[in-house]
Amino acid sequence: MLEQSHVLVVDDNEANRDVLSRRLMRQGIRTTSAENGRHALEQVRRAAFDLILLDVMMPEMNGYQVLEILKADPALRHIPVIMISAVDDIDSVVRCIELGAEDYLFKPFNPVLLKARVEASLEKKFLRDKERAYLKAVKQELELGRRTQADFFPVELPQVAGWWLGALFQPAREVGGDFYDVFRLPDQRLALVMADVCDKGVRAALFMVLVRSLLRAFAEQAANAGDDPLLAVQLTNTYITRHHHNRSHLHMFATLFCGILEPATGQLTYINAGHEAPLVLGPHGIEAILDTTGPAVGFMPDSRYGQATITLGTGTTLLTYTDGVTEARNLAGDLFTEERLHNLINQPHSTASALLEQVHTGVTAFVGQQTPADDITILALARLGPAS
Repeated sequence: MLEQSHVLVVDDNEANRDVLSRRLMRQGIRTTSAENGRHALEQVRRAAFDLILLDVMMPEMNGYQVLEILKADPALRHIPVIMISAVDDIDSVVRCIELGAEDYLFKPFNPVLLKARVEASLEKKFLRDKERAYLKAVKQELELGRRTQADFFPVELPQVAGWWLGALFQPAREVGGDFYDVFRLPDQRLALVMADVCDKGVRAALFMVLVRSLLRAFAEQAANAGDDPLLAVQLTNTYITRHHHNRSHLHMFATLFCGILEPATGQLTYINAGHEAPLVLGPHGIEAILDTTGPAVGFMPDSRYGQATITLGTGTTLLTYTDGVTEARNLAGDLFTEERLHNLINQPHSTASALLEQVHTGVTAFVGQQTPADDITILALARLGPAS
């Protein structure tokens, strides 16, 4: 560790610089010298240092000023600094520590103390460097995860004559457990899915990919065989509970809404598997609430899922969302709640697109500067009138 170290020695006295440099070199440490504060700052911006020994009292720019500049610079603040001074003054020590110094040494230098302080500072520096490298690697992995997860969302929503589709996804972290999907079935019906995994972060994202992939595969398989595409919900639950339910450390589940739309008639047959109840809005506000028809997917083996049917008339909008909307919190810790959501969407809106933006703006304004605690996902489907 010491052999790889590079230390900058800053002192306006050449004899002091020489003494410090020779003692450090005996420890196998590479050194560079600077005769004043300005020169020191030039050096640290040109080369990488693992430690700075910085004299307090210097002409032009004293050690306090150099230390303050170093700690204010994001690119330099990670370099540990040991202040050195001939003045045995506790106020000076306190000031240096408050400015961010790692340690403080008095002249004349005690060789044993100098060696111990330098080695301790370098060891902490290398440990911090490892931590920073690890966090950078984790951040890069999460970014790759975010991009990969984004690939599982529709690149664009299907265009269906007489209908409008819009969606919004705002993850609370780099990756999340919410997802939506809209895809055409072989018979030209439209499948709509809105889901929310019980957890957050990487685990939830991985489980989300599993649920989304199973649902789409089973729905398309059933449709191709002439069966009910909503069988996909039952089959997904069976697969997850059979292969993952007994692994207690992986026991996860997802609430979801899955609907099959016949665009020509507006008939929507759906299963609500423990999900937030979607809302059907007409010209005068909420016309219907699509309540639960079965338990969450992956929660219990042999679950049964009832189906319900509703017809979306001209000028109506289906709004589906996850609990990141109703459970969004403001700085005071208050929840947004279903009541606020209902009041918000009962206000006049010109188009379904405007409704989607109205909900997002309302939740964002409510949360304020608070970091979102959960993913926010909204999907809207509107049946257009002749004028549209």
